[in-house]
Amino acid sequence: MKILLVCSSGGHLTQLISLAPWWSEHERHWVTFDTEDAVSKLEGERVTFAHSPTTRNVVNLLRNARLALHLLRRESPDVIVSTGAGAAVPFFWLRRFAGPQARTVYLEVIDRVDSPTLTGRLCRPVTDLFCVQWPEQQRFYRGSVLLGKVW
Repeated sequence: MKILLVCSSGGHLTQLISLAPWWSEHERHWVTFDTEDAVSKLEGERVTFAHSPTTRNVVNLLRNARLALHLLRRESPDVIVSTGAGAAVPFFWLRRFAGPQARTVYLEVIDRVDSPTLTGRLCRPVTDLFCVQWPEQQRFYRGSVLLGKVW
C-alpha cells in the first residue's frame, strides 16, 4: 500500500508519527512544513515540504494545491492520511487526481473537544473515513468513527 501522510509540523506531526506501527510497514511519503522538529523527526523518510502559513492564506493555498496536484500524480497513493491542519485541505479535495483508488482518512486532533477545527470542517465532505478521539467530537462530525486517544 502507498500512503501519503499530510500534516502540519508540531503536534499534528507527532500524532501521525505515533501511528508508526501501522504506516511503517507500507511505502510512504510525507508532506509537512519545513521546521526543525519535522526535519529531525522525519530523518530518513521521503518528505516534501508544503508552504506555510496555510490558515486563511490564499497564496499558500494555491501553492499547496499546485504541490498537491504534482504529488498526487507522481506518488499515486492508495490512501491519504492526515491529522490536519491546513496543508491537508488541497490534498483531500484534489485526491481524485491520484486515481480512483485514492482514499482519505482524517484523524481529528486530540486537543479540540468543544468545537470543530477549520481543517476538519473543510476536509469532512471529501473524507472517506473521519476519525475522532473523544465522544464529544462526534456531535460535530456525523458518521465519524470514535478511536479514542491515539497518543
